[in-house]
Amino acid sequence: DGYNLGLKWQCVEFVKRYYYLRYGHRMPDPWGHAIDFFNQTLPDNAYNVQRGLRQFKNPSRTKPKEEDILIFAGEEGNPFGHIAIVSKVGPNYIEIVQQNVGKQSRYTLPLFDMVDSWRIANIDVVGWLGKR
Repeated sequence: DGYNLGLKWQCVEFVKRYYYLRYGHRMPDPWGHAIDFFNQTLPDNAYNVQRGLRQFKNPSRTKPKEEDILIFAGEEGNPFGHIAIVSKVGPNYIEIVQQNVGKQSRYTLPLFDMVDSWRIANIDVVGWLGKR
């Protein structure tokens, strides 16, 4: 139908395809790199119009939940960032599933309850998006 899912085997394609098949969700702006999914100008718990989803900063008052999209900042050697799907949320961790050549498909990250906020203990995690 012309909706751009992205390049095969890349993280953005995986996340967009997941949301499209699971929810029928078509992101209003289907273009961009992984880091482009997170709008740095929005406050925590704001609606991200480009993606048609709520956006949460790391740390956030809102705990991540299963099927949220986790966004990683760019880094040396990869300025485009990375995104993954939250597949499980435990009391002190989240598990993610991801697609990208050369990356482990599933792993966990520590999650801290900071009394008034939730923080994923990875300096590259800028935040998460979700259907709320």
